[in-house]
Amino acid sequence: QVRLVESGGGLVQAGGSLRLSCAASGSIASINLMGWYRQAPEKQRELVATITMTGSTNYPDSMKGRFTISTDNFKNTVYLQMNSLKPEDTAVYYCYVRRPGLSHWGQGTQVTVSS
Repeated sequence: QVRLVESGGGLVQAGGSLRLSCAASGSIASINLMGWYRQAPEKQRELVATITMTGSTNYPDSMKGRFTISTDNFKNTVYLQMNSLKPEDTAVYYCYVRRPGLSHWGQGTQVTVSS
């Protein structure tokens, strides 16, 4: 099993920055992908960014430029640096990791951007 603990969410003014962290523990040796999704009220969960264990990143076009995903050297913590935040970035942000045949989700951390 994999346990994910997220931190770093909160309230920020438009134009500000936040850095989310997600620490993975447990059966992490087989993790091959880490990432972040978000879900705004009354909207579907959407991909923000993913990163492989070799460092390859993927961002949907809508997320490019303001969000940066990274991991620590031990590949057990994934970060999401969010800059120039907008009110429409307000959502619950979920950490995600993938192992062969398995997906794991964090509990979510609220990000609220005020105008």
